[in-house]
Amino acid sequence: DPRAAAEGADVLVTDSWSSMGRARDVDPLQRQAIFQPYQLNDALLALAAPDCLVQHCLPAQKGQEITRAVFERHAGQIFDEAENRLHVQKAILAMLME
Repeated sequence: DPRAAAEGADVLVTDSWSSMGRARDVDPLQRQAIFQPYQLNDALLALAAPDCLVQHCLPAQKGQEITRAVFERHAGQIFDEAENRLHVQKAILAMLME
């Protein structure tokens, strides 16, 4: 349940829906319906910690996996390259464990 996972979260991370494993084999409209509950949007962020960090691997399908409003508000936190993902996640975990 994405709502339960987001409750009190310090970090919310999403990825490009088109790259999510077997989802690539699914019709784009069907894929969007499957992943819609996981969209990073204002309702989901309202459940997270007030200073929640938002991460999303570009290219972002604004309006699908992340709303345009959330993307724009957190653009400075969003990273450009997929290969940086593990380094970013490692840095976030290290920061949270301090």
